[in-house]
Amino acid sequence: MGKYLLIGSYTAEGAIGLLKEGGTSRRAETERAIRSLGGTIEAYYFAFGDDDFYLLADLPDNVSAAVGPLIAGATGTVRIRTIVLMTPEEVDAVKDKAASVTFRGAGQ
Repeated sequence: MGKYLLIGSYTAEGAIGLLKEGGTSRRAETERAIRSLGGTIEAYYFAFGDDDFYLLADLPDNVSAAVGPLIAGATGTVRIRTIVLMTPEEVDAVKDKAASVTFRGAGQ
């Protein structure tokens, strides 16, 4: 199971729907969609500013993490960015693997 941060903003149409349905309705629909992908939501927050919501989710894999935002975005009501999160242990594994890789920089 991977952890993902989804950051979204509503279009004008989506904002109208949010005002009509409310935040708890959107959270419930999002939870239903994430569960259908085999995942769970750890946190769901609305926010001020350029981004309207932040969602922390556990999902089985990158494919599952890509499906939800793609389907939601296709409705035309929301735009979502997905950030793959890594544990400190995964970063240690990256460090260990990087030790065995060589790379020559451009012009070096």
